[in-house]
Amino acid sequence: MSTLALSARDSATMLRRSLRHMLRYPSMTLMIAGMPVVFLLIFVYVFGGTMGNGLGGVAGGRHAYVNFVTPGIVLMTIAGAATATAVSVAMDMTEGIVARFRTMAISRASVLTGHVVGSVIQNLLSMALVVAVALAIGFRPTADLVEWLAAVGLLTLLVLALTWLSVGLGLFSKTPESASNAPMPLMLLPFLGSGFVPTDSMPAGLRWFAEYQPFTPVIDTLRGLLMGGPIGDSGVIAIAWCVGIATAGYLWSKRLFDRDPSR
Repeated sequence: MSTLALSARDSATMLRRSLRHMLRYPSMTLMIAGMPVVFLLIFVYVFGGTMGNGLGGVAGGRHAYVNFVTPGIVLMTIAGAATATAVSVAMDMTEGIVARFRTMAISRASVLTGHVVGSVIQNLLSMALVVAVALAIGFRPTADLVEWLAAVGLLTLLVLALTWLSVGLGLFSKTPESASNAPMPLMLLPFLGSGFVPTDSMPAGLRWFAEYQPFTPVIDTLRGLLMGGPIGDSGVIAIAWCVGIATAGYLWSKRLFDRDPSR
């Protein structure tokens, strides 16, 4: 059997391990999706009537706001899942299981690959739940099949990028407790971007940050794909951010994992 085939087999084994953990603790997936759902309900039903009327001067009320805010809530789901990934990696590194894996005849890369693929699956399931709730309370996308596929592809790319980043954070953290705090700034980016209000309503300094941080082009592209709005150069910028974060996260994670044989 070739080295590539052995690596694929070992990665599949580690993925099954990750999925079994997910099935054993379904509350984790529900918690990842639960917080964004709570924010979705609060923003739509508490603030939506007023904030929806101020979107570009169009009096759309709550219906307009649920269409506007859902992409930001979806990205909040991805950011929240990064915490679970970081904690899971940190627990493996501190509880000795990885040290045992290192003594076995398995591909070293498969340990991290199993975490990443399992986290991507968990993330996609959580986002599907959030979108289902959004549809139930009035979210009405106008996207056709191609636009839906493009939106799912962009979200999957972002999930992969943030998952590799969170793996690096988990490897860098000394304890699971510190790993749970490391990805928290990611949760703020949808708020400090175009996730909840248009960036042109913000003060100059905050507006500059909102327009040049990585989540804003992703949200704008997702909103354009799902609601038929203009995308402009946001799509290219969003993909560039995702590829850059994924590459940096992968290289950082690999370096930390390779140089830390004992923890």
